[in-house]
Amino acid sequence: MSLPEPHPALKTPFVQAVGIRYPIVQTGMGWVAGPRLVAASAEAGILGLLASATMTAPQLEAALAEVRSRTDKPFGVNMRVDSDDVQLRLDMMIAAGVKVASFVGAPNAKVVERCHAAGMFVIPTVGARRHAEKVAAIGVDALIAQGGEGGGHTGVVPTTLLLPAAVDAVAGKVMVLGAGGFYSGRGLVAALSYGAQGVAMGTRFLMTEESTVPEAIKAQYLAASVTDTVVSTKVDGAPQRVVATDLIRALEAKSWIRSLPKALANAHSFRRETGLSLSQMLREGAAMKKGNELTWSQVVMAANAPVMTKAALVDGRTDVGILPTGQVVGALDGLPTVADLVAEIVTEANATLTRLTGA
Repeated sequence: MSLPEPHPALKTPFVQAVGIRYPIVQTGMGWVAGPRLVAASAEAGILGLLASATMTAPQLEAALAEVRSRTDKPFGVNMRVDSDDVQLRLDMMIAAGVKVASFVGAPNAKVVERCHAAGMFVIPTVGARRHAEKVAAIGVDALIAQGGEGGGHTGVVPTTLLLPAAVDAVAGKVMVLGAGGFYSGRGLVAALSYGAQGVAMGTRFLMTEESTVPEAIKAQYLAASVTDTVVSTKVDGAPQRVVATDLIRALEAKSWIRSLPKALANAHSFRRETGLSLSQMLREGAAMKKGNELTWSQVVMAANAPVMTKAALVDGRTDVGILPTGQVVGALDGLPTVADLVAEIVTEANATLTRLTGA
């Protein structure tokens, strides 16, 4: 399928600022958004975000080089705001000519200034109106407002309420993108009607041909319905939407104390996987506690999520791993290429806009 010409309404200021063709973002999903998926997204005319939070610094450097070898189009990198080596990672991104710096949560003003000095566009993800106001005050360029329908760590406010509230909160200051529940052209138009500049999609791009998730795991996602997800705090202490597997049901039945030994073991595995020293992990834990209003018990459990996500999405083991997902998983029925998916979304958005405007 060839890539269609976008309807004039799809040529939003965000599209023009970032240098892409369509107002769609492929989110930085840990263990999923690697060079192959990001480059395919860039080539399809959207913004692909490379997931660096689950990479060591050398792995990030190699991934940046691979993306650049596959495409010369704009792309971004998703980072943790509490990363101990954030300045080193920014150095690598600047050297690779990365267009967008994406953050889970609010980056500090110093990081935003560094990104702007290098010509990078800054986009954090938020889950509440007050968080949108906070990042706008820091001086970011855009924000992604993710509603409760979204996959992985998510809030409680549905997108239909959060998105217009975030748009109103930062009107005239910061561009807003919607996330959580988007997978189609009609959804893209709905987001634009709320005043958003575009949409960000995670699960929809996880379920593509270029995604490196094992085929058996993709089959489990395809078998899930919109009622087969649950928001659990038993993985790492923070609300996280996942497929309701037998493992999740077992975790839900456990107390935090009974989960502690496994959490400590996972923290050790995560430290080995990412190359972090114990002191770095403690500093990052303290930053997470302060920046996300977590308890120390939640901080101790925080390493569960990346380790258990890797077990399923990389190693293909759902007996010990989790399947982060948005509720849209139940609406997906295929594994298209990224190019075909983007073409399908834009074609539907074009037709919807034409129908609504009569033009």
